Amino acid sequence: MTDPVSRTILLLDIERFSDRDDVEQAYLRRMLYDITDRALEAAGIDGTRRLRADRGDSVMELIDAGAPVTALLRALLREVPAQLRQVNRMSSRSAQIQLRGVVAAGYVAVDGHGGWVGSDLNHACRLLDADVLRAALRERRDDFALCVSESVHAGIVRHDHAGIPAEDFHLVTVVSKNGPLRAWLHGPLPAGAARTGEGGTAPREAGGTATATAASEDHGDRGAGEAPVPGDPGDDPAPGPQAPPRAQPPGGVVLTFLGGSPSFGGSLVAGDQHGVSGGQVTGDVHLGRSGGEPA
Repeated sequence: MTDPVSRTILLLDIERFSDRDDVEQAYLRRMLYDITDRALEAAGIDGTRRLRADRGDSVMELIDAGAPVTALLRALLREVPAQLRQVNRMSSRSAQIQLRGVVAAGYVAVDGHGGWVGSDLNHACRLLDADVLRAALRERRDDFALCVSESVHAGIVRHDHAGIPAEDFHLVTVVSKNGPLRAWLHGPLPAGAARTGEGGTAPREAGGTATATAASEDHGDRGAGEAPVPGDPGDDPAPGPQAPPRAQPPGGVVLTFLGGSPSFGGSLVAGDQHGVSGGQVTGDVHLGRSGGEPA
Protein backbone atom coordinates (compact mmCIF):
# COMPACT_ATOMS: atom_id res chain seq x y z
CA MET A 1 0.00 0.00 0.00
CA THR A 2 1.22 3.49 -0.80
CA ASP A 3 1.68 6.12 1.88
CA PRO A 4 -1.46 8.22 2.41
CA VAL A 5 -1.34 11.55 0.61
CA SER A 6 -3.53 14.61 0.92
CA ARG A 7 -6.22 14.82 -1.75
CA THR A 8 -9.36 16.73 -2.59
CA ILE A 9 -12.17 14.19 -2.94
CA LEU A 10 -14.97 14.69 -5.47
CA LEU A 11 -17.91 12.28 -5.58
CA LEU A 12 -20.82 12.49 -8.04
CA ASP A 13 -23.68 9.99 -8.04
CA ILE A 14 -26.65 9.43 -10.37
CA GLU A 15 -29.96 9.42 -8.53
CA ARG A 16 -32.36 6.49 -9.19
CA PHE A 17 -29.82 4.79 -11.45
CA SER A 18 -31.07 1.26 -10.72
CA ASP A 19 -34.61 2.20 -11.81
CA ARG A 20 -33.46 2.40 -15.45
CA ASP A 21 -32.92 -0.34 -18.01
CA ASP A 22 -29.51 -1.22 -19.45
CA VAL A 23 -29.74 1.15 -22.42
CA GLU A 24 -30.73 4.07 -20.21
CA GLN A 25 -28.02 3.26 -17.68
CA ALA A 26 -25.36 3.25 -20.40
CA TYR A 27 -26.59 6.66 -21.58
CA LEU A 28 -26.63 8.09 -18.05
CA ARG A 29 -23.07 6.90 -17.44
CA ARG A 30 -21.88 8.70 -20.57
CA MET A 31 -23.62 11.87 -19.42
CA LEU A 32 -22.10 11.55 -15.93
CA TYR A 33 -18.54 11.31 -17.23
CA ASP A 34 -19.10 14.07 -19.77
CA ILE A 35 -20.48 16.43 -17.10
CA THR A 36 -17.65 15.55 -14.69
CA ASP A 37 -14.93 16.11 -17.28
CA ARG A 38 -16.36 19.46 -18.35
CA ALA A 39 -16.65 20.67 -14.76
CA LEU A 40 -13.06 19.70 -13.97
CA GLU A 41 -11.79 21.31 -17.18
CA ALA A 42 -13.65 24.50 -16.25
CA ALA A 43 -11.84 24.39 -12.90
CA GLY A 44 -8.48 24.04 -14.65
CA ILE A 45 -7.95 20.47 -13.41
CA ASP A 46 -6.68 18.26 -16.22
CA GLY A 47 -6.17 14.50 -16.31
CA THR A 48 -2.64 14.72 -14.92
CA ARG A 49 -3.92 16.16 -11.63
CA ARG A 50 -6.61 13.62 -10.82
CA LEU A 51 -7.21 9.91 -10.42
CA ARG A 52 -10.63 8.42 -11.25
CA ALA A 53 -12.46 5.37 -9.91
CA ASP A 54 -15.56 3.97 -11.63
CA ARG A 55 -18.37 2.94 -9.29
CA GLY A 56 -21.09 2.17 -11.84
CA ASP A 57 -23.69 4.80 -10.96
CA SER A 58 -21.10 7.18 -9.50
CA VAL A 59 -17.66 8.58 -10.17
CA MET A 60 -14.93 9.21 -7.59
CA GLU A 61 -12.10 11.63 -8.29
CA LEU A 62 -8.95 12.05 -6.20
CA ILE A 63 -7.63 15.50 -7.08
CA ASP A 64 -4.13 16.81 -6.44
CA ALA A 65 -4.14 18.82 -3.22
CA GLY A 66 -2.37 21.62 -5.09
CA ALA A 67 -5.38 22.20 -7.37
CA PRO A 68 -7.49 25.14 -6.17
CA VAL A 69 -10.63 23.97 -4.39
CA THR A 70 -12.19 27.39 -4.94
CA ALA A 71 -12.08 26.84 -8.71
CA LEU A 72 -13.56 23.36 -8.29
CA LEU A 73 -16.46 24.63 -6.17
CA ARG A 74 -17.22 27.46 -8.58
CA ALA A 75 -17.32 24.99 -11.47
CA LEU A 76 -19.61 22.63 -9.56
CA LEU A 77 -22.00 25.40 -8.56
CA ARG A 78 -22.10 27.02 -11.98
CA GLU A 79 -21.20 24.48 -14.68
CA VAL A 80 -22.88 21.31 -13.40
CA PRO A 81 -26.40 22.78 -13.07
CA ALA A 82 -26.06 24.43 -16.48
CA GLN A 83 -24.98 21.17 -18.11
CA LEU A 84 -27.77 19.24 -16.43
CA ARG A 85 -30.35 21.71 -17.72
CA GLN A 86 -28.99 21.35 -21.22
CA VAL A 87 -28.90 17.54 -21.11
CA ASN A 88 -32.32 17.10 -19.52
CA ARG A 89 -33.94 19.61 -21.85
CA MET A 90 -33.19 17.31 -24.79
CA SER A 91 -33.76 13.98 -23.02
CA SER A 92 -36.87 11.86 -22.60
CA ARG A 93 -38.36 11.50 -19.14
CA SER A 94 -36.72 8.10 -18.63
CA ALA A 95 -33.30 9.55 -19.51
CA GLN A 96 -33.42 12.54 -17.14
CA ILE A 97 -30.34 12.74 -14.93
CA GLN A 98 -30.05 14.10 -11.40
CA LEU A 99 -26.78 14.21 -9.47
CA ARG A 100 -25.74 14.27 -5.84
CA GLY A 101 -22.26 15.61 -5.15
CA VAL A 102 -19.76 15.78 -2.30
CA VAL A 103 -16.50 17.69 -2.02
CA ALA A 104 -14.24 16.62 0.85
CA ALA A 105 -10.55 16.60 1.70
CA GLY A 106 -8.29 14.17 3.50
CA TYR A 107 -5.61 11.52 3.29
CA VAL A 108 -6.05 8.58 0.92
CA ALA A 109 -3.75 5.64 0.17
CA VAL A 110 -3.83 3.18 -2.74
CA ASP A 111 -3.58 -0.51 -1.84
CA GLY A 112 -1.92 -3.33 -3.77
CA HIS A 113 -5.10 -4.01 -5.75
CA GLY A 114 -5.54 -0.44 -6.90
CA GLY A 115 -8.22 0.25 -4.30
CA TRP A 116 -8.47 3.46 -2.33
CA VAL A 117 -8.17 3.39 1.44
CA GLY A 118 -8.82 6.13 3.98
CA SER A 119 -11.30 7.11 6.67
CA ASP A 120 -11.74 10.54 5.08
CA LEU A 121 -12.85 8.84 1.87
CA ASN A 122 -15.26 6.64 3.86
CA HIS A 123 -16.77 9.70 5.50
CA ALA A 124 -17.23 11.37 2.10
CA CYS A 125 -19.11 8.29 0.86
CA ARG A 126 -21.38 8.42 3.92
CA LEU A 127 -22.20 12.05 3.10
CA LEU A 128 -23.00 11.11 -0.50
CA ASP A 129 -25.57 8.58 0.73
CA ALA A 130 -27.09 10.83 3.41
CA ASP A 131 -30.87 11.12 3.38
CA VAL A 132 -30.69 14.90 3.78
CA LEU A 133 -28.78 15.17 0.48
CA ARG A 134 -31.31 12.93 -1.28
CA ALA A 135 -34.19 14.94 0.18
CA ALA A 136 -32.59 18.18 -0.98
CA LEU A 137 -32.20 16.82 -4.51
CA ARG A 138 -35.90 15.99 -4.70
CA GLU A 139 -36.67 19.67 -4.17
CA ARG A 140 -34.04 21.16 -6.51
CA ARG A 141 -35.11 22.53 -9.86
CA ASP A 142 -31.57 22.39 -11.22
CA ASP A 143 -31.28 18.59 -10.64
CA PHE A 144 -28.11 18.93 -8.54
CA ALA A 145 -27.51 18.84 -4.77
CA LEU A 146 -24.07 19.40 -3.28
CA CYS A 147 -22.61 19.22 0.20
CA VAL A 148 -19.09 19.79 1.43
CA SER A 149 -17.23 18.30 4.37
CA GLU A 150 -16.52 20.20 7.55
CA SER A 151 -12.86 20.66 6.58
CA VAL A 152 -13.73 22.10 3.15
CA HIS A 153 -16.21 24.47 4.73
CA ALA A 154 -13.72 25.59 7.38
CA GLY A 155 -10.88 26.07 4.89
CA ILE A 156 -12.75 27.48 1.90
CA VAL A 157 -16.50 28.08 2.08
CA ARG A 158 -16.77 30.08 5.29
CA HIS A 159 -14.38 32.70 3.91
CA ASP A 160 -17.01 33.76 1.36
CA HIS A 161 -14.84 33.66 -1.76
CA ALA A 162 -16.20 35.11 -4.99
CA GLY A 163 -18.69 32.72 -6.56
CA ILE A 164 -18.96 30.65 -3.34
CA PRO A 165 -21.41 32.51 -1.08
CA ALA A 166 -20.97 31.26 2.48
CA GLU A 167 -24.57 32.15 3.33
CA ASP A 168 -25.81 29.60 0.78
CA PHE A 169 -24.40 26.68 2.81
CA HIS A 170 -26.25 25.23 5.80
CA LEU A 171 -24.94 22.98 8.54
CA VAL A 172 -26.30 19.42 8.67
CA THR A 173 -25.34 16.43 10.80
CA VAL A 174 -25.37 12.97 9.26
CA VAL A 175 -25.71 9.97 11.58
CA SER A 176 -23.54 7.05 10.47
CA LYS A 177 -22.07 3.86 11.91
CA ASN A 178 -18.94 5.89 12.66
CA GLY A 179 -20.88 8.46 14.66
CA PRO A 180 -22.28 11.88 13.69
CA LEU A 181 -20.67 13.61 10.71
CA ARG A 182 -21.02 17.35 10.23
CA ALA A 183 -21.30 18.69 6.70
CA TRP A 184 -22.58 21.77 4.89
CA LEU A 185 -25.42 21.55 2.37
CA HIS A 186 -25.51 24.05 -0.46
CA GLY A 187 -28.89 25.66 -0.97
CA PRO A 188 -32.02 25.58 1.17
CA LEU A 189 -32.51 22.83 3.70
CA PRO A 190 -35.14 20.33 2.53
CA ALA A 191 -38.64 20.78 3.88
CA GLY A 192 -38.30 17.82 6.26
CA ALA A 193 -35.25 19.33 7.92
CA ALA A 194 -37.08 22.56 8.68
CA ARG A 195 -40.42 21.10 9.80
CA THR A 196 -41.34 17.54 10.64
CA GLY A 197 -38.23 15.43 10.15
CA GLU A 198 -39.65 13.74 7.03
CA GLY A 199 -37.39 12.44 4.28
CA GLY A 200 -34.75 11.11 6.65
CA THR A 201 -34.03 14.45 8.32
CA ALA A 202 -34.70 15.51 11.87
CA PRO A 203 -36.31 18.77 12.93
CA ARG A 204 -34.16 21.82 12.45
CA GLU A 205 -32.08 22.75 15.45
CA ALA A 206 -30.94 26.13 16.66
CA GLY A 207 -28.38 27.76 14.41
CA GLY A 208 -29.74 26.25 11.19
CA THR A 209 -28.59 22.71 11.94
CA ALA A 210 -30.45 19.71 10.59
CA THR A 211 -29.84 16.11 11.59
CA ALA A 212 -30.08 13.37 8.97
CA THR A 213 -29.77 9.61 8.90
CA ALA A 214 -27.25 8.18 6.44
CA ALA A 215 -28.64 5.69 3.96
CA SER A 216 -27.18 2.31 3.08
CA GLU A 217 -25.86 1.56 6.58
CA ASP A 218 -25.59 -2.02 7.81
CA HIS A 219 -28.37 -2.77 10.28
CA GLY A 220 -26.31 -5.25 12.26
CA ASP A 221 -23.27 -3.16 13.01
CA ARG A 222 -24.32 0.21 14.33
CA GLY A 223 -21.76 2.18 16.28
CA ALA A 224 -22.17 3.24 19.87
CA GLY A 225 -24.67 6.05 20.28
CA GLU A 226 -26.03 5.69 16.77
CA ALA A 227 -29.73 6.04 16.18
CA PRO A 228 -31.49 2.69 15.62
CA VAL A 229 -32.41 1.75 12.08
CA PRO A 230 -36.17 1.48 11.48
CA GLY A 231 -37.12 -2.18 11.21
CA ASP A 232 -33.87 -3.35 12.79
CA PRO A 233 -34.74 -6.15 15.23
CA GLY A 234 -31.88 -5.15 17.55
CA ASP A 235 -31.38 -6.87 20.90
CA ASP A 236 -34.48 -5.70 22.77
CA PRO A 237 -37.67 -7.80 22.91
CA ALA A 238 -40.69 -6.60 21.00
CA PRO A 239 -42.83 -4.20 23.04
CA GLY A 240 -46.14 -5.47 24.41
CA PRO A 241 -49.58 -4.10 23.52
CA GLN A 242 -49.99 -0.42 24.15
CA ALA A 243 -53.07 1.56 25.07
CA PRO A 244 -54.52 3.78 22.34
CA PRO A 245 -53.25 7.36 22.49
CA ARG A 246 -55.38 9.95 24.21
CA ALA A 247 -55.61 13.58 23.28
CA GLN A 248 -53.88 15.87 25.74
CA PRO A 249 -56.16 18.57 27.16
CA PRO A 250 -54.92 22.17 27.16
CA GLY A 251 -52.89 22.99 30.22
CA GLY A 252 -53.01 19.49 31.68
CA VAL A 253 -51.83 15.92 31.34
CA VAL A 254 -53.67 12.64 30.89
CA LEU A 255 -52.87 9.77 33.27
CA THR A 256 -53.69 6.31 31.95
CA PHE A 257 -53.39 3.26 34.22
CA LEU A 258 -52.94 -0.11 32.51
CA GLY A 259 -53.95 -3.08 34.66
CA GLY A 260 -54.30 -3.20 38.45
CA SER A 261 -55.71 -0.63 40.86
CA PRO A 262 -53.21 2.02 41.93
CA SER A 263 -53.33 2.60 45.70
CA PHE A 264 -52.80 6.16 46.87
CA GLY A 265 -54.69 5.98 50.16
CA GLY A 266 -57.88 7.89 50.73
CA SER A 267 -61.17 7.57 48.89
CA LEU A 268 -62.79 6.38 45.69
CA VAL A 269 -62.49 8.68 42.69
CA ALA A 270 -64.74 8.06 39.68
CA GLY A 271 -65.13 9.83 36.37
CA ASP A 272 -63.01 12.74 35.20
CA GLN A 273 -61.36 14.48 38.14
CA HIS A 274 -59.44 17.75 38.12
CA GLY A 275 -57.03 19.22 40.60
CA VAL A 276 -54.68 16.25 40.95
CA SER A 277 -51.29 18.01 40.86
CA GLY A 278 -52.65 20.25 38.15
CA GLY A 279 -53.49 17.28 35.92
CA GLN A 280 -56.58 15.33 34.87
CA VAL A 281 -57.49 11.73 35.69
CA THR A 282 -59.65 10.16 32.99
CA GLY A 283 -61.84 7.09 33.58
CA ASP A 284 -62.69 5.19 36.77
CA VAL A 285 -59.77 5.06 39.18
CA HIS A 286 -60.12 3.21 42.51
CA LEU A 287 -57.86 4.58 45.21
CA GLY A 288 -57.25 2.22 48.17
CA ARG A 289 -58.25 3.09 51.71
CA SER A 290 -55.66 4.51 54.11
CA GLY A 291 -55.50 1.34 56.14
CA GLY A 292 -54.93 -0.87 53.15
CA GLU A 293 -58.53 -2.23 53.44
CA PRO A 294 -60.26 -3.39 50.31
CA ALA A 295 -62.23 -0.71 48.53
